[in-house]
Amino acid sequence: MLVTPLIALLPAIAAAQVSGTVGPRTSASAKAAEKVCNVLDYGASANSTNDIGPPLKEAFQDCQTGGLVYIPEGNYLLSSWVSLVYGSGWALQLDGIIYRDKNVTDGGNMIFIEHTNDIEIFSNNSAGAIQGYGYLFHEQDEYGPRILRLNNVTDFSVHDLILVDSPAYFLNLVESYNGEVYNMVIRGASMGGLDGIDISGANYWIHDVEVTNGDECVTVKSPSANVRVENVFCNHSGGCAMGSLGTDTNISNIEYENIYTYNSTQMYMIKSNGGNGTVTNCSFKNFIGYSNAYMLDLDTYWGDQSDGDGIKYENIGFENWKGTSSNGIQRSPIRILCPDENPCTNITLTAVELWTDECSSAYGEGECLRQQNGTLASYSFTTTITSVPVTAYSPTTTMPGLISTSMDTTTSIPIPTIPTSFFPGASAYSTLMANM
Repeated sequence: MLVTPLIALLPAIAAAQVSGTVGPRTSASAKAAEKVCNVLDYGASANSTNDIGPPLKEAFQDCQTGGLVYIPEGNYLLSSWVSLVYGSGWALQLDGIIYRDKNVTDGGNMIFIEHTNDIEIFSNNSAGAIQGYGYLFHEQDEYGPRILRLNNVTDFSVHDLILVDSPAYFLNLVESYNGEVYNMVIRGASMGGLDGIDISGANYWIHDVEVTNGDECVTVKSPSANVRVENVFCNHSGGCAMGSLGTDTNISNIEYENIYTYNSTQMYMIKSNGGNGTVTNCSFKNFIGYSNAYMLDLDTYWGDQSDGDGIKYENIGFENWKGTSSNGIQRSPIRILCPDENPCTNITLTAVELWTDECSSAYGEGECLRQQNGTLASYSFTTTITSVPVTAYSPTTTMPGLISTSMDTTTSIPIPTIPTSFFPGASAYSTLMANM
């Protein structure tokens, strides 16, 4: 039986980089009042006995111009990938669990949504999940399909969902606009190439999410503008990042705030090598982390080199960072390595309490950054601290549910539950649908 979704109110975003509103223009309950397309009425079975792919596509076709596609509680087998293309003013309510058919090895995207607007993808019981069984690929050092990809979608939200053990990327948001993602858990293996949430486009609010994987946590790609990311728990992950960036980079007005990172590759990394274009007006505030390999890392010599003299980085601020590195002597916790032929400018570090710093061709204020006075020249400088600074962070503030060991690539990963907090002392902006 359909549980009519409640209308979630979007709180005001103070001092955010988001421009205008985000999320669907009409509520899921209004869409359901217009029409409900229950996949069980189209031949789906809630006991994993047949492929939900065709029934889901048929239900979408009947509701794509206004209505709610409903997947009730139960277990569903997905053997054929689903493309939900075009339409407007529809919602997908996943209250059950979709399991990838273990016998299907196709790549691509398990669920692909494209060229649509005013949509909502959610679970009303906050327990809807997609289980990708990625370990069947990973144990052979292979990759399979992404779980969920949105391309050229406008005015949308994805929330109250759990994505588990993806064979490749988990949630891929490509050149989309006015999107909100919240109250989600992503749980994957400790293996590269399993990005959690990747973003490109404009006007996003990503908040209250937890990511466990071996690669990107929540990452901004080019082109992107007006993106706010906050209340994120990178729980044994690759960590949040920007990039990698290459030719024709165009990124501006990005804010990350309240990011908690544990046992991950980095607290935040901006990565490029060569290339051209600009990254401007970015703010990274209130980062807490410990037992991470890297911490604050702006590296313009990362990976394969792209054509160009280097991306222009300017007006980038890091404020109120506290944490410990797993090996601060081997790897500088603060690394700001800018292109010699195109130095970074107006970089600021304020109340960044980490150990050891390394800067090259970077101008601004704080740590080993040089003051900008006249000609910008290339340079390299490293300061090593081998004793604990007076202001060093002691990780007394922790999050519940810390994952201290890697998620195995050879066994199935259990489906977790969605918490109600994703940063110490901060409640989620939106109540879980199950608690409304």
